[in-house]
Amino acid sequence: MSSSTIKHEITTSHSIKRPSEHFLNGVNVTAVNELIENVQTDPELAKSKFHIKNSWITCGQNQSKVESFYGAKQENPHEIPFTLNADEPPLLAGHGKGANPVEHLLHALASCVTTTLVYHAAVRGIKIEELESEVEGDLDIRGFLGISNEVRRGYQNIRINFKVKTDAENIVKLKALSKLSPVFDVTSNGTNVEVNIEQIGE
Repeated sequence: MSSSTIKHEITTSHSIKRPSEHFLNGVNVTAVNELIENVQTDPELAKSKFHIKNSWITCGQNQSKVESFYGAKQENPHEIPFTLNADEPPLLAGHGKGANPVEHLLHALASCVTTTLVYHAAVRGIKIEELESEVEGDLDIRGFLGISNEVRRGYQNIRINFKVKTDAENIVKLKALSKLSPVFDVTSNGTNVEVNIEQIGE
């Protein structure tokens, strides 16, 4: 199956509800199962790259643009480009024009685990009526400020507390499914990060 065919199928699944489609938790289970089958048939379709372009504005304020991602062997533009704003609060010498980066990280973790739960629950026939979470992380800014090499620069601990309206028998299953989240994996196991800096202009 060609990548253009897959892209057409994915686009169609979002725009036209076919009689044979099955939805649960708002998820098109038929489309997800088709995606799984396609990837099992051709593992190259699973290889993805997500990228953003970030620009500094002033002080701690910066902005990232999300315009496309690579998947199914091709670059896929978002229908609507997204803009993400970050800043630091006045207490940390910023202007408070956006959530700060470590808050964005908590959002990424919460949203990824939520999406993971909803998708995998739907595929397994688990109905979720309501789902919300609170995420909290412990961070000692002495590491960021360079005051102490003994203090970790990032979060020392993160806690996610979910509240879900579903059958009691599903709770243990959902907790296990949460660990399929890509962002949970990144924050729990770490990922190699390569930083390159080059001079522009003179």
